[in-house]
Amino acid sequence: MAAFDGVLGAFRRRPETSDSAGSVESIDQAALDDARALDEAIPDLDWRRLPPGTERSWFDAPSGRLARIALGPVDGQRIVLIPGATGSKEDFVLMLPLFASAGYRVESYDLAGQYESADAGPWNLDPPRTQYDERLFLDDLLAVLDDGAGRAHVLGYSFAGTLAELALLERPDRFATLTLLSAPPEPGQAFRGIKRIGPLSSVTTPRVGAGLMLWGIRNNLNKVPPGRIAFVRERFALTRRESVDDIIGLMMRTPDVRADLEASPVPKLVAVGEHDLWPSDLHERFAREIGARYARYRTGHSPCETAPHQLVRDMMALFDEAEGRQ
Repeated sequence: MAAFDGVLGAFRRRPETSDSAGSVESIDQAALDDARALDEAIPDLDWRRLPPGTERSWFDAPSGRLARIALGPVDGQRIVLIPGATGSKEDFVLMLPLFASAGYRVESYDLAGQYESADAGPWNLDPPRTQYDERLFLDDLLAVLDDGAGRAHVLGYSFAGTLAELALLERPDRFATLTLLSAPPEPGQAFRGIKRIGPLSSVTTPRVGAGLMLWGIRNNLNKVPPGRIAFVRERFALTRRESVDDIIGLMMRTPDVRADLEASPVPKLVAVGEHDLWPSDLHERFAREIGARYARYRTGHSPCETAPHQLVRDMMALFDEAEGRQ
């Protein structure tokens, strides 16, 4: 697959001059143009097709068996990529070979109740519970992070950004860096700030909100390519609706951990598309509040799918910062 080739050599050798609390400005123009050109050339894909050498496995988490994939040398430093609501590990297939070719061990898994982890849920807990609550998702994530040695570079996408924030504060010993991809930039009712329909979110229920989101995705309001929407619709056949409802409810009660994140010495990156659900100024303010780098791409809510080379480039700049602090 042509999109599995990248420009990682240039990313690793460039000098580091970026301010960790500012924008990602240390990438030379040639690397910037190369990454953007590679992203613009990504063809329509079969998103079920994993990069050559990708390993599939099941992980026994507190909530049940989670579907997991990994690529790269087993002794490479770990990168853990966490998908958001209605998503799956396949959302990162274009990023996996870019990191693996640079010597990293990159992993992802489906959240409980989502896609191939549909059989994981609160009924498997001891004692059983009735909802996909914050503690369920957080304990699963911490178990994944504990299933390996040393610190990991962690990316949380959308809702999973909040999970990754909480995991960092609970277990900082497991984090080398934290990347928040299209994550909610405001605490509380996270949907109040989204473009156009934000005010309506305050008068709806989690189930209604989830229904509206699912309707928009199924009907391809974002105009994604045929291969992508075919996979997304297929994925919905397995994802449990109650898990989506519960996640939307959690996002309506996003915890305010900005001060604690700012106090953490772990290098952080806020990465977003300029056409994200939330306005760019909210994301940029959030990055300043938590002392994170800020990167914005000419895309929407899913830079992992539409700007993977640029996102990997900026994450690797963050990795360089972390290595410099050791």
